[in-house]
Amino acid sequence: MLNLDMNFVQDNHSKSLYGVLRGLHYQTAPFEQGKLVRVLSGEVFDVAVDLRKNSSNYGNWFGIFLSAKNKKQLWIPPGFAHGFLVTSASAEFSYKTTKFYNNKHEKCIIYNDDELNIQWPKLDISYILSSKDLIGKKFNEQ
Repeated sequence: MLNLDMNFVQDNHSKSLYGVLRGLHYQTAPFEQGKLVRVLSGEVFDVAVDLRKNSSNYGNWFGIFLSAKNKKQLWIPPGFAHGFLVTSASAEFSYKTTKFYNNKHEKCIIYNDDELNIQWPKLDISYILSSKDLIGKKFNEQ
């Protein structure tokens, strides 16, 4: 139990195929989003990166497998970047947000940033990235 006082304002649902990697996405002030994420079908490796400059965990990442089978959810507080990699044939992903999406405040950190050194699972194919995710900036350029 997190015992947090929050108000979810938006529900998002996406479906992706094996090897799709999304992120690392976040929104800047005043539109920072908290996200409660879960997988409805399939499995993903889900990642959160602490972007809070006053945090002792600034620049650290956390990764966890979320699946329909394990029923785990992940709370990603405001001030974190978020990404995921689909590790099953397909996955349906659901997340609730504490602020509405604002494309003018959306940012993306490249998934393979050397400084973050995220240990994404190895797959038997190359990761599939959107054009938006391919042009993500380095962590130290944020």
